[in-house]
Amino acid sequence: MHQSRGKSKNSKSANGPKQKISYEKQVDPAITEYSVRALNWLRKAEFLMSAPKLNLCVEDSGYEIAFAGRSNAGKSSAINALTNQKQLARASKKPGRTQMINFFSLGNPDQRLVDLPGYGYAAVPEAMKIVWQKELENYLIHRQSLQGLVLLMDIRHPLQHFDVMMLEWAYSRKLFVHVLLTKSDKLNRGPASKALQEVKAQLKKMKLDFSIQLFSSLNKQGLEELASVMGGRLNFTLEQASEFDLNSIPEAEADDAEAGFEEEADFEDAAPADAENEAPAAPKE
Repeated sequence: MHQSRGKSKNSKSANGPKQKISYEKQVDPAITEYSVRALNWLRKAEFLMSAPKLNLCVEDSGYEIAFAGRSNAGKSSAINALTNQKQLARASKKPGRTQMINFFSLGNPDQRLVDLPGYGYAAVPEAMKIVWQKELENYLIHRQSLQGLVLLMDIRHPLQHFDVMMLEWAYSRKLFVHVLLTKSDKLNRGPASKALQEVKAQLKKMKLDFSIQLFSSLNKQGLEELASVMGGRLNFTLEQASEFDLNSIPEAEADDAEAGFEEEADFEDAAPADAENEAPAAPKE
């Protein structure tokens, strides 16, 4: 007797067209609008002035956020990508060339970005390093309009000695810090995400509740997220906004993309002993 083999209950669905399941996080349209418009607002950035010391800085009023990080962590490239201006902040292939405190206005002199001298390795005499370090310390301690820091760390070398000192110092001063893991394009997606989670875990272990994100000036990763943070801290409102096309941001130039070649020596040559001599001292309570 012939016995027919019944079809599996799931055979019909298995043979049918498969539905693509999206695991992407749903984004709040209001947040997206604010981020994009804040990014457009940041395009208004103009160079304001450079100052070698605190008493020569622009008037201490309004709001400003300072970009800080090791030499060649990508501060200048990040500012250029954020403001959509290739040469607003001068990126150098030689670590430690940013010697001044550089101020940029955002269509309003009371809303500013600040590019601080890089800490750590710098191709300058030791005496000059000490001078820079003192002025950086004075700015961070005494600047009343400073709302907080964007601290940049190369994703391949996060939480170096200087970085930890800056984080702990900012926490003691009750300043906000937004951490950028820069040059994330140097790693594949999996390793980059792993590095992000590891740094988050280390910050949590140190009881430093600071925000953190992946960032790449080269492929524009993280621009909107950073713009949203910047806008909120610099008192940006949608009344200041206008339309903006994210695709209008120019690609990073070869000089910016390759500026990190020498930082491999940077991290190898900068010994912890040097770090202790150059890091900003925590303010005395």
